[in-house]
Amino acid sequence: MKNILLIATGGTIASGYTREGLVPTIAAEELLGYVEGYREFCRVDVVQPFHLDSTNVCGRHWLQLAAAVEERYEEYDGFVICHGTDTMAFTAAALSYLIQNAAKPIVVTGAQKPIDLPVTDARTNLLDSLRFASDPRAHGVSIVFGGNVIAGTRAKKERSKSYNAFSSINFPSVAVIQDGRILFYIDDKDRVKGPVVFYHELNQRILLLKLVPGMDGGILGHLYPYYDGVIIESFGVGGLPEYGERPFQEEIRRWTDGGKMVLMATQVTHEGSDMEVYRVGKVIKENYKLMEAYDMTLEAAVTKAMWALGQTEDPDELRRLFYRTVNHDILLTPQQND
Repeated sequence: MKNILLIATGGTIASGYTREGLVPTIAAEELLGYVEGYREFCRVDVVQPFHLDSTNVCGRHWLQLAAAVEERYEEYDGFVICHGTDTMAFTAAALSYLIQNAAKPIVVTGAQKPIDLPVTDARTNLLDSLRFASDPRAHGVSIVFGGNVIAGTRAKKERSKSYNAFSSINFPSVAVIQDGRILFYIDDKDRVKGPVVFYHELNQRILLLKLVPGMDGGILGHLYPYYDGVIIESFGVGGLPEYGERPFQEEIRRWTDGGKMVLMATQVTHEGSDMEVYRVGKVIKENYKLMEAYDMTLEAAVTKAMWALGQTEDPDELRRLFYRTVNHDILLTPQQND
């Protein structure tokens, strides 16, 4: 019988209806009352570090969740975090960087409808998560939702209402769960060597800037004092426009010469960036000290930038940390692309 810690944080799964809309109201202990079947395969304790709509969850909460796991890591065989869906992919990615090389599973789950409704996905998702966290093959950070197990760095919410809300981007699902049975597609726990590593610092001064046609590069100048890094969501495989009163190239030089992180990503969900393809990307990459997200999700790129900048300000070490694969987050690196 496995010992699992349920960490409840609020979200739709724990929400009730009010005149002002859904609000988290259901306590952690009450959640377990809706999934009595877990008693067949695990014993569960509960903690509730906060009770929030996930729109209000940010970096300090990610650190709080990582600390909750670290404090009890030796006491439990696995961890399940109940979380709102809106920022769930960010939280799962952030925890992948804050908790590395974990031989024990840290599962993030939630629901599109509250657990106390007659028709809901909440009870299935929670029971599946407890089951997966109890499986001896499970490890590391993942999202369990809609019968899919997705690596914590590869999840994206692609549907706002449907039960199959999350997809695994540019990477296969780790496993599927159906009728209480777990089928692993990626069974690689034997690759976990050495002790788990917990990190305690994030730099949240990261900007995600989505390009729109006609945007002037001067916007980066206005934002320069407020951020230590910028991720630019470009078009297609990646590049920067050459128009405007203040060109992007001029501002990129200012950011990189100032020791700030500049990371190019793409607005396209699948298949990633490749700035070497077109002149608008290739010239910029060759002439400026910027980085590229390649096949990473935006959620992973944002949280990995926060984590890496939280560990170092040295440009070379920053690149090394960012391009080191963590929890399947990046398949294509600069060395592989050469």
